[in-house]
Amino acid sequence: MLTAKKIVDQDKQTGHNAQRNDRSGTPGARRARLGKPARPDIRRARGGFTLVELLVVMIIIGLLAALVGPRFIRQEEKAKIKAAQAQIELLGTALDTFRLDVGRYPTTEEGLQALRQKPGGLERWDGPYLKKEVPLDPWGKAYVYKSPGEHGPFDILSYGADGVSGGEGDNRDIASWDR
Repeated sequence: MLTAKKIVDQDKQTGHNAQRNDRSGTPGARRARLGKPARPDIRRARGGFTLVELLVVMIIIGLLAALVGPRFIRQEEKAKIKAAQAQIELLGTALDTFRLDVGRYPTTEEGLQALRQKPGGLERWDGPYLKKEVPLDPWGKAYVYKSPGEHGPFDILSYGADGVSGGEGDNRDIASWDR
């Protein structure tokens, strides 16, 4: 074990002043002279991430996004299809109420706007039959309305994500007769 006298003797041999080094110098210098392991420099330990560590984290995040992202996109498209089906159902109910009041469904020319604004020449119209404006489909396009319809007294149709007749998956048509 080193004593204070031995430390002073070592300092004299190496040219160090023990008192000065106790108050200043590199962290852990006195501990090193006493034969104890130096403590890690806390200021250096807080430095930050290396470039390699950052690259590894970015690669992991990229892989997670590549694996999970498509699932979320598919879920969003499924939700849009369900929303279109629900809106078509709502429009169908409003059209049925219109027919109960007026005695007929709106013509193709009158369109779905007849559910919000009274068409000319209708005395028994008791609308509006929708609380808000006629909605667009979830892809931002107007619903196609025909009366009389090919599949029933009226047809309501959304052409899906692509806005074109036909298609599969997210691009398939959503129609009132598919209820």
